[in-house]
This record gives sequence, structure tokens and C-alpha cells, in this order.
Amino acid sequence: MTSYQIDNQAFYRKLAALAVPIAFQNLMLAAVAAGDALMLGRIAQNEMTAVSLATQIQFVQNIFIGSVTGAGAILGAQYFGKGDERTVRELYNIVLRVCFLVSAVFFAACEIAPGALMSVFTGDPELIAIGSSYLRIAGWSYLITGVSQSALMIMKVTDHVTASAVISSLAVVSNIGLNAVFIFGLLGFPALRSDGAAFATTAARVIELLLCVLVSVWRSCLKPAWGRLLRWDRQLTADFRRQCLPLLGGFFLWGIGFTSYTAVMGHLGRDAAAANSVAAVFRDLVCCACNGIGSAAGIMVGNELGAGRLEKGKAYGIRLKNISWVIGFASTAIVLAITPLVVRMVILTDAARNLLTGMMVIMAFYMIGRSVNTVSINGVLDGGGDTLFDMYSLAVSMWGVAIPLTLLGAFVFRWPVLVVYACTCLDEVGKIPWVMARIRKYKWVQDLTR
Repeated sequence: MTSYQIDNQAFYRKLAALAVPIAFQNLMLAAVAAGDALMLGRIAQNEMTAVSLATQIQFVQNIFIGSVTGAGAILGAQYFGKGDERTVRELYNIVLRVCFLVSAVFFAACEIAPGALMSVFTGDPELIAIGSSYLRIAGWSYLITGVSQSALMIMKVTDHVTASAVISSLAVVSNIGLNAVFIFGLLGFPALRSDGAAFATTAARVIELLLCVLVSVWRSCLKPAWGRLLRWDRQLTADFRRQCLPLLGGFFLWGIGFTSYTAVMGHLGRDAAAANSVAAVFRDLVCCACNGIGSAAGIMVGNELGAGRLEKGKAYGIRLKNISWVIGFASTAIVLAITPLVVRMVILTDAARNLLTGMMVIMAFYMIGRSVNTVSINGVLDGGGDTLFDMYSLAVSMWGVAIPLTLLGAFVFRWPVLVVYACTCLDEVGKIPWVMARIRKYKWVQDLTR
């Protein structure tokens, strides 16, 4: 423990100022995914399915971009806390270069070989054709995403988190509105169906980038060091790489693991797949609170550690870890409370409705582990540069325990669907003791700046 006495008023004021906008931003992003599914679902099942498969390309791109911006946020928060804006600008340059390179690769793949990309996820010719058309249009949004996400990241770590949240939220609202216009053919536009969703996504990303540029000019936001944009600071690049590679490994383990869970539930029948899809939407909505606290935790802890106030950063980390338990139990109560409403508001068969009820109850207790681990790992530990732990914990808890049990239960032992679903939730719940032990070692209490 630490003897540092936290100024509660200052602590909670800063936590609220960071966490609330980020949580709202996550909520809006979750709402866009739900909106896409609902709108295309009213057109045709194949349209909805093809776009859902095609957006897996963006999911993979986001793994790379999330790793790059995550590493930039870890180092950026510490250098900003230290007051070293010059190095933050250099980090901004690094993040911009790498994110744009990643975006360019995915853009080229979508324009040159969309059919090959779709064939990875399905062999159905109709789905491939619909998805390929979607990717050729949406690929332009993938080119823009890396630049806008770099700008939003730097806003978050330099005390402009509200501006970042407002920009993302306006882009999300634009996306939902344009989806309705282009998919259904409103306001005199032709009904473009799945292609309409692609046009809406691209237009929303353009709006997001334009807002980033406008805010950076209008407000005192940090801008890239344009004169050194193509120069590489070898030492800072090495520090960045040390943070980025473990994050990338963790993102890949997590992303592929979650995709495998979805695939397994899809092979257990239409009722299981439908119930799991609905449960996943509401899981993402409820997780917005812990995602916001987790992002805020990384910035708050990083600011203090980078400024050399190690005891204060340590005290902040412990307090935030304790708060994660409160958020976890609150999320459990929320999921249990909304379960009857969720089950009634979607059109499902009786069997699927029963499965959804059971999944929501299991998910309610999963939320404790999800909240604690998100804040503790992605917030506190990452804020101090302890990024390797996330990769190790995923390799052991998800790939060593949860995924093998899920596969064995589904295809070898033929366990009931709800038992298999419970296996997919084991990784978050099972690693709580390990995470708590890692926090208490205080290896994350370190100043990463030079």
C-alpha cells in the first residue's frame, strides 16, 4: 500500500472529466453497430450477414490501429504529465506515420482484392459479391481512420478529452443518420441497401477528420511537428516499439479469441447464434462504463508517473482498482435488471429466448471480471508501461483455458449451449486473482520518460 493521501475532490473531478466523455464515446460507437444490424436486418438477411462479415476487415485494422494509438497514449500521457510537449509532438508524428501506413495497406487490399478478403469468411457467392461491393466503398473510410484516430488519441492525453468525445459522437450520429438516408433511400436519395451503409461509413469518417482539423486549429490542441514528420527519433521509436508490440500481441490474442467464440456459438444452431448476437450487443453497451474508467485510469496514472510523482501515481492506481470492483458489481445489477426487457424487445423463437435469458444471467457475473480487468490491466498496468502482462494473461486464461474448454464442450462433449457460453466467459473471471497479485507487485509504478 501507499501512505500518500489523495485529494478526493481533485481525484474524482479529474476522473469524471476523463471517464464520462470516453464512456459516452464508447456508448455511441456501440450504438452505431446496433443501428447497422437493425437497419440492414429490415432489408434482407443476406445484406446484413454480408456487411457483418465484411466489417471483420475493419475489426482487424482496428487491432493494429488500437495497438499503435494505445502505445502512443501510454507514452504521451507520461510525457505530457512531465510537461515535455516537444516529445509528445514527436510521438504524434510516430503514431501518424504508422497508422497511415496501416490504413493505406487495408485500403489497397479492399480496392484491389475485396473478393479474396470476403472469401476468408464465407464461400457463399452472393455474400462475397455483396461484401466486395461494400468493401470497395468502405475502403476509403479505412484510409482516413488512421489519421483521425491518431488525432483523437492525442486530444485525450493532452486534456482535450471532451473535444475528442464530441467529435467521435458527432461522427457516430452522422453515421446513423446517413445510414438511414442511404440504406432506405430517404430525402430523395436512391435506396442503396448495403452499399448505402458503406457510403454512410465513409462520409462519417470524412466528417470526423474534418472536425479533428477544425478543432486542432480553433483550440489550443497539440499539433504534429510537421517539420520533423519524416524524421525518426531512434530512441523514442525504440521506446514506442517496446510498448506497441506487447499491445499488438494482446489485441491479436483477444480479437482472434473473441472471433472464435462467435464462430463456436454459430455452429451450435440458429437459436444459439441469435441469442449470442443479442447478448453481445448489450454486453458492449454495458461495458461502456468500465471502458471509460479504464481509459481514464491509464491517463491519470500515466500523468502522475511521468511527472515523477510515483507515490501519487501508485495511490491513484490502487484507488482506481478499487473503483473497478464497484463498477463491476453495478454492471452486474444493471444486466440482471434489464434482462426481462431485453428478452421481450427482440423477436426470437421460444428456444432462443430461453437461451438469451440464461446468457444474460451468466454475462451479469462475467461483468465483474470484465470491469476489474479492463480498469486494472488496460488502465493501471498499461499506464505504467506494464503492457506485457495483458498478452501473457490472455495467452494463459483465454487460449490456455477458456478456448480449449469451449471447443471441447461444443464439439467433443456436446455440453448444453449455456454451459458452452459460460466457458467463453471463464477467461475474465478466472484471471482476477492473477491481476490483483500483479497490481500488488507495483512493477507498473515506473517513469517511462527520458
